[in-house]
Amino acid sequence: MTEKLKTAKALPPAIAIDAELAPITAMLSSQLMVLANLLKRGAILRYKRLTGLSSVEFGLVASLGRRPPMSVVRLAEAVGMDKGQISRALAELVARRLVAKAPNPRDNRETLVSLTKAGLAAHDAIVAGAQERNRRLLEQLDPQELEVLLGHIDRLTAAAADMLAAEKELG
Repeated sequence: MTEKLKTAKALPPAIAIDAELAPITAMLSSQLMVLANLLKRGAILRYKRLTGLSSVEFGLVASLGRRPPMSVVRLAEAVGMDKGQISRALAELVARRLVAKAPNPRDNRETLVSLTKAGLAAHDAIVAGAQERNRRLLEQLDPQELEVLLGHIDRLTAAAADMLAAEKELG
């Protein structure tokens, strides 16, 4: 039996048709991206409604969290963007008094950022919203299903990290 037939037989009919017409859309990675994008879009709408923050802004507030002040470069790395990409959002957060900026006392060339009291309140609203969304999503699974799913996610994450490392080695 060909790999194509094995895959098509294992999939529900609607997905099997998609697998024939657009094979990438039927792949697990594509389905996970659809799920992640739906969750992200819902989160963006919720946090905009609750806190008035854009997606980049809520990502910065969430990453700063209750941590000690961090450099702008480290924050950019934490959110997977470059310093230039986050600078406008940071300026807006500073203007709205959600984030404070200060020179690094150990290195005046570096700027440290942290949440203000109002920023911490926005962070807490984000965390509460995330916990509620997570609870609503996971109530679709019983505890045993969740345990199995999390184990599979850990294995797939490790495999994806290995695949990324292999791609990086190839240049």
